[in-house]
Amino acid sequence: MSEGIEGIPQTAEQETKGTKEEKEARAAQEAAGVEQTGVSGHAPRTEHADTHFENPLRDPRDRRLPRIAGPSGLVIFGVTGDLSRKKLMPAVYDLANRGLLPPGFSLVGFARRDWEDQDFAQVVHDAVREHARTPFREEVWQQLAEGMRFIPGDFDDDTAFKQLRSAVEELDASRGTSGNYAFYLSVPPKFFPKVVQQLKKHKLASAPEGSWRRAVIEKPFGHDLGSAERLNAIVHDVFDPEQVFRIDHYLGKETVQNLLALRFANQMFEPIWNRSYVDHVQITMAEDIGIGGRAGYYDGIGAARDVIQNHLLQLMALTAMEEPAAFDAASLLTEKLKVLKAVRLPQELGQGTVRGQYAAGWQGGMKVRGYLEEDGIDPSSTTDTYAAVRLQVDNRRWAGVPFYLRTGKRLGRRVTEIAVVFQRAPHSPFDSTATEELGSNAIVIRVQPDEGMTVRFGSKVPGTSMEIRDVTMDFAYGESFTESSPEAYERLILDVLLGDANLFPRHQEVEESWKILDPIEQYWATHGRPAQYASGSWGPEEADEMLARDGRSWRRP
Repeated sequence: MSEGIEGIPQTAEQETKGTKEEKEARAAQEAAGVEQTGVSGHAPRTEHADTHFENPLRDPRDRRLPRIAGPSGLVIFGVTGDLSRKKLMPAVYDLANRGLLPPGFSLVGFARRDWEDQDFAQVVHDAVREHARTPFREEVWQQLAEGMRFIPGDFDDDTAFKQLRSAVEELDASRGTSGNYAFYLSVPPKFFPKVVQQLKKHKLASAPEGSWRRAVIEKPFGHDLGSAERLNAIVHDVFDPEQVFRIDHYLGKETVQNLLALRFANQMFEPIWNRSYVDHVQITMAEDIGIGGRAGYYDGIGAARDVIQNHLLQLMALTAMEEPAAFDAASLLTEKLKVLKAVRLPQELGQGTVRGQYAAGWQGGMKVRGYLEEDGIDPSSTTDTYAAVRLQVDNRRWAGVPFYLRTGKRLGRRVTEIAVVFQRAPHSPFDSTATEELGSNAIVIRVQPDEGMTVRFGSKVPGTSMEIRDVTMDFAYGESFTESSPEAYERLILDVLLGDANLFPRHQEVEESWKILDPIEQYWATHGRPAQYASGSWGPEEADEMLARDGRSWRRP
């Protein structure tokens, strides 16, 4: 017998290759839901005749394989809004294009438009063409379009909700959705109670035996602790807490998830991730745009309620939390709640918090208006477009380490980052002239737009003299991986369909976050007006002074 690779007999090698190819083909067919007929049309082997089959691509123990949603559908309320058109519908198409949705997946739109199903399909088609991340493929689109339905009506319209129930039942029969539906409330928060109560009234929130129903709710979830608690009570009267998915799209970003991998999958970071080595932490979310046409929503809400209460406190919790027992929703909730409950506000809120409003200035080579000059804004408004706060985490790991959170509109550039700034070396054998250009070591996690991480440290400048200067080592997703990062809404919608709540804040986190922010908002309401800062700058001088009192300065992203 002739020898094959590394001494394996050729016939055995051929059998091995054949078996492997046959298994791969069979797995692909099974994953696609195709009835098993063997390879090349032959009759199935007897050992595969067992009717009970568990798709290995849905094995929860193996998180390396792509997770594919089972039979299901998505109902979007407020489907004509910008969020739906620019993010949700393109994300659904991208998931389908990547093979992560079932063949019979269905998409139902609900809005106050006199549209037919084909009109809705055309709107989705145009949104996908303009905003989808992946290339447009006609065969994928056709399969999606067959499962699209549109229900016209108001949220008070009982007839429209009866039509919605009929559409769901029809799709169960024609598309095989098995009664599994997620209801996405892409509507202003004031309509949340009405929509969930209508879902309950028309028995849409109750799943048939063996099926599931879930509610997806966008921020802001309340405007203070009291309103958040009332809203939670209304929603939980209709859906169980584990059926409610509160979307914070920042938690769907690859870089935020990579923060957990960075900390807990590497030995080199965790030993220094504490008060013995960290001087302070800065978490920044800056926007270079104004409020645009959102005056009706934004005025009275402000930057702190809009961003700090959810996005930045969530990023802070992920940065500061202890290692979870497992990477599941319950374990992550436990550790994040410990951080939020340990947060302490500054003793003097006037010294440890700053709010501001953007004034007229130059940005991107254009003259722009100030906030009080925007259309629809009351000239006496005290709504903040910039907010910065200093917080402490009172536990053994972080005692004495300040966390500086800031957000604002009309700042220097659009950027979101987490900067962990380390203490200076306790002793330096170099004289002051050698290190005068050396800053503090830092690890910077860039959440957007250039997703990645930077490590800043000191290095000798080439030459005959001893001069040490800051240098950086950079990791960028776009350069390190062949696959581009999915949009946050792709990951989050898929997680909703799979019932995976790892990346969704629970109601306990929402309420703890309001407990942190409410005293700050109450203080601001009775103490002066927001400071003014020029558009295109990095915020008011008062924010720089807040850090200068601590002997520190803001990073320039």
